[in-house]
Amino acid sequence: MVCFRLSPVPGSVLILLGFVLGAVPSYAFELNLTDAKNVTCFYAKWQMNFTINYETTNKDNKTKTISDGSEGNTTSDESTCGNGQNVTKIKMKFGPSVSWIVNFTKMSTNYLIEGISFSYNTSDNNTFPFAQDKGLLKSDYHMNLTVPLDEIYRCNSLSYVANDNVVQYFWDVHFQAFVQNGTVSTKEYLCYQDRSTTTVTPIAPTTTPAPTTPAPKEKPEVGNYSVKNSNVTCLLATMGLQLNITDEKVATVININPNVTDFTGSCHPQTALLRLNSSNIHYLDFVFEKNENRFYLKEVNVSISLTNGSVFNMENNNLSFWDAPLGSSYMCNKEQTVPVSGTFQINTFDLRVQPFNVMEGKYSTAQDCSADDDNFLVPIAVGAALAVVLILVLLAYFIGLKRHHAGYEQF
Repeated sequence: MVCFRLSPVPGSVLILLGFVLGAVPSYAFELNLTDAKNVTCFYAKWQMNFTINYETTNKDNKTKTISDGSEGNTTSDESTCGNGQNVTKIKMKFGPSVSWIVNFTKMSTNYLIEGISFSYNTSDNNTFPFAQDKGLLKSDYHMNLTVPLDEIYRCNSLSYVANDNVVQYFWDVHFQAFVQNGTVSTKEYLCYQDRSTTTVTPIAPTTTPAPTTPAPKEKPEVGNYSVKNSNVTCLLATMGLQLNITDEKVATVININPNVTDFTGSCHPQTALLRLNSSNIHYLDFVFEKNENRFYLKEVNVSISLTNGSVFNMENNNLSFWDAPLGSSYMCNKEQTVPVSGTFQINTFDLRVQPFNVMEGKYSTAQDCSADDDNFLVPIAVGAALAVVLILVLLAYFIGLKRHHAGYEQF
């Protein structure tokens, strides 16, 4: 029951996933809670599953998928409307070791989704065979989504939330908390993804004006970002970010302010993700990948609400920037440009990243981007040196030849 549009609350994260729905197994859920008077107080139907990455005793990484019926009985017996209080709790249990909780609070004219709590117990050998670390683990997602009372929330778009080693997938989501008079509303409150894909803007029969060039922006403030895996830092990033959108509808420059930007992400054996979001940036993803003994920036995905009310979405999973050897960091103090597409680019300032092999939460020795410039200077320097040597040889030859002729003249 997620697919929420998230406010910039620390630890919360949402990204629109560009997968085909058929790529994720379909498991339907439906929940109709009633109060003490046997009147419907909460209704929801949705589809979801979870993937959990854990380390085995053989030091291998194993992924466990949790879905309806995959771990025995799926129950919702502990869900409650709050017994007349302004609180509703939905709790799903998947077998003996996995639970999923969503909390709702009733306000004056809206209801609020406070967050999601996901817990799993790796001591359950049937669900997590050969798990290295045993015990109860939790992943909490804090959010601040409000929906008008007497409206049903709908989000058909495929989405996921991710934190630490857990990824939760949701799609075809419909829910209404604090149902009025026991009747589920027919008025829908759409998530921003569904609005952006279903809204059609009429075309006016006039010539489209040329985009206005935005005023130059000052250099963005440098932010420090990090990602942890089981409380151990696995990704570090320091950078000032400037986003440039230049399509036919808008021309926008956005400096990311790290003081009002939330960040999260995940680390896996071959990939690492850093995700930023704020009030108008739904998500800005940097995906890194290993290639033999090196790493590089492979993918950038972004979704931004613009001042004209539209939503700008862009993704590119075929990039190759910020390349450096594993066990080191990549650094570039000068301004760099990452051209994500013809309409979107990112300018970076005072950049330093290390998505793998972080030791004790500190950067390793950096490979500076100036080394690339040095690669061009080397052949120039060598050529110049050879030219100087050649000139000296020729000068020595002519001087020697002149002296030789002068000796004959004396005789």
